[in-house]
Amino acid sequence: MPTARQALLDAALRALDDGPWRAVRMVDVAALAGVSRQTLHNEFGTKNGLAGALLRRAADGYLAGVDRALTAPAPDRPAAVALWTVRAARRDALVKALLTGHWAEGLPRPDRRPGSPGRTGTRPPPTPEELLALVRDRMAAASPGATDGRGEIALRLALSCVIVPVPGDDAADSRALSLVREAARPVVQGAAAQGPAAQEAAAQGPAAQEAAAQGGETPGPVVRGPAGLSARSPTAGGRSHR
Repeated sequence: MPTARQALLDAALRALDDGPWRAVRMVDVAALAGVSRQTLHNEFGTKNGLAGALLRRAADGYLAGVDRALTAPAPDRPAAVALWTVRAARRDALVKALLTGHWAEGLPRPDRRPGSPGRTGTRPPPTPEELLALVRDRMAAASPGATDGRGEIALRLALSCVIVPVPGDDAADSRALSLVREAARPVVQGAAAQGPAAQEAAAQGPAAQEAAAQGGETPGPVVRGPAGLSARSPTAGGRSHR
């Protein structure tokens, strides 16, 4: 049986499915969860506190999936994390926003102001940089001593697909996931043998790989981190909360 806190978070997500976050009322969330409004305020303090808890739960769920992906055989771990990242971001608009820093209209946003209202002691949701650092730490712990850059390249491939997904139907979506799975292995293996410049080029695509092979400069990276992505790539569609 879910706790009152879990029931309230589930109710908040249901309310978010029915309309933008700005239209979600605390009294309605409490009613959906079957608890009193006072219980809601005791758990989260304010609506900002509820939003932060929703985002924290989304981040924790994504990281739990990363941990599951890292139970794959060692050679398959980078691709497994990449595939999970793409799938999680497409299924949950909150995960996509947490990974990229692009907040679609109608989503709750983290309140990062010092001393922002909310229940004392709650953890703020991670920034995109913090979330990706947690992923990298987990990948490094799962494969200690790995220095070939396979995990980083696979993660960059995944983030590229999250930022600019392949448009089309479910079949196109499946092809995109297959592309990540297949590209993560041979590309990173070949790039690792050629050194850091080739690894960087592998993360950027064919044009960059050709430039690296010729000894020229490669274009700026497609995925450096969410802060850089907003200037290079548009956010794309996919399943999202309104």
